[in-house]
Amino acid sequence: MAPIPGSGLAKGLAVTLRTMTRKSVTEQYPDTLPDLPPRTRGVIGLFEENCTVCMLCARECPDWCIYIDSHKETVPATAPGGRERSRNVLDRFAIDFSLCMYCGICIEVCPFDALFWSPEFEYAETDIRELTHERDKLREWMWTVPAPPALDPGAEEPKEIAAARKAAEKLAATQAADRVEPGEGEE
Repeated sequence: MAPIPGSGLAKGLAVTLRTMTRKSVTEQYPDTLPDLPPRTRGVIGLFEENCTVCMLCARECPDWCIYIDSHKETVPATAPGGRERSRNVLDRFAIDFSLCMYCGICIEVCPFDALFWSPEFEYAETDIRELTHERDKLREWMWTVPAPPALDPGAEEPKEIAAARKAAEKLAATQAADRVEPGEGEE
């Protein structure tokens, strides 16, 4: 059967009329803030106290947009006869968000939980050079990071907690046994 001439035009107009009669779902952004999911990827927040300047985040970044500078400090011995230690001190931690592709590799490879996703997304600048944010700005975003979701009550207990609990129970049992033994010998 041959198509009726003009049927494509009629179908197109039908779609247009159907769409015109529906209510618009456009949110007026500056006036109404969007309702974002709790773990939205906005910007990267830095928890400076956990950063050991291991440079894993900068090495693994596919865009090379993380800049880290540090220096070594000598820490005196904590015990008499001990030796001095050296530790890295963070001087500069910056992320160039004009280069960042928000892949999250830096957050995943950080072994010390120093980097987190913040849901902040309003950090536009008029000059592209202003999109390199230093550690003080990254630290401000750290306080907007939501708490992690609660553990599932039916989930298996983590191995670390189970081992610590068993060790504490064993220690408590031996201490209780030590307290009972001297009392038994006195009759």
